[in-house]
Amino acid sequence: MSANRLITALSAPDRARIERHFQRVTLARGAVLFEPGDNVVDVHFPEQGMIAALVLDMREGAAAEAAMIGYEGAIGGIVSAGEKPAYTRGVIQMAGAALKLSIEELEDAKAGSHTLRDHFERYSDCLLAQVMQSAACNAVHDVEARLARWLLATHDRVGVSDLPVTHDFIAEMLGVQRTYVTRIVGQLAEHGAIKGGRGAITIVDRAHLEQQSCECYAALRRHFDRLLPGVLPKATA
Repeated sequence: MSANRLITALSAPDRARIERHFQRVTLARGAVLFEPGDNVVDVHFPEQGMIAALVLDMREGAAAEAAMIGYEGAIGGIVSAGEKPAYTRGVIQMAGAALKLSIEELEDAKAGSHTLRDHFERYSDCLLAQVMQSAACNAVHDVEARLARWLLATHDRVGVSDLPVTHDFIAEMLGVQRTYVTRIVGQLAEHGAIKGGRGAITIVDRAHLEQQSCECYAALRRHFDRLLPGVLPKATA
């Protein structure tokens, strides 16, 4: 049984259509799945603990995360058929295992099952919602709220309280200066929400983070739960 929740939510017949084609791979942190303009030929379904991201690189050298993908989803071509040039960079944020499937095999399976096709179209809608919510959040909300949201989303996908992230890494994903991240992390630690360590942040009080987070975290969860009930995990610690 796959540890990817998007796959386990499929009916047994639909799961059987694609499981026989899976290849389990282990991906290192920083591994690049595709670059902008690349033709995407595979889709990866992360297993628990692995997180990938769609990252936009700017001409000035800055970068920002457009979407975070864990074991609730997939990274790569899901809905479109034929040529699939990537618009973003697909990169591994946290190392781990994933199930790899060729786009050709996925398209063949979808052609034979409207329920399988509908399932992945629903996920594609959720992923698009995340990208749009992220764009609106970056434009409107302050860094404090965005950082709390990012920590909650990461905690949900990793499933453990110790997050192997640095201030530099968070700053890059949020598209802000490291000094902002260091200040906010310090404030959250003073309030007992997190504990900072060398190369890691430990979630101590999720309730406090949820109070500090902007509306975007809850809004995206509601949309995901309407389209794919029970697929998006939520950490409880």
